[in-house]
Amino acid sequence: MDIVRRGFRFSFDATAEIAPEDSPNETVVTRATELSQHGCYIQTPAPFTVKTLVLVKIFHANEYFEAKGTVLYVTPAAGMGVAFREIKPYCQSTLKGWILSALRGQTSA
Repeated sequence: MDIVRRGFRFSFDATAEIAPEDSPNETVVTRATELSQHGCYIQTPAPFTVKTLVLVKIFHANEYFEAKGTVLYVTPAAGMGVAFREIKPYCQSTLKGWILSALRGQTSA
């Protein structure tokens, strides 16, 4: 399966929590290491299977982001790429702020 990415991804490092949508109490605490407007990469030694519907929470710089997503691809024993399906309205501005901050950091390097 070819993975089609929409938009640029930026290096990012934040605490994240991810859980299967149908088992929200099975939360895994991990790291979000890449971020875009449409998804993120979750670093974990035990990624979920492709097409798993997930709940994603990211905590960074005293801010909080939450979305429903779908696992698009898996890197065995390393992590998973998640596409956001539904972003809470109040989290849209948080995500945009993080992306702008990452963009500024990459252009000044």
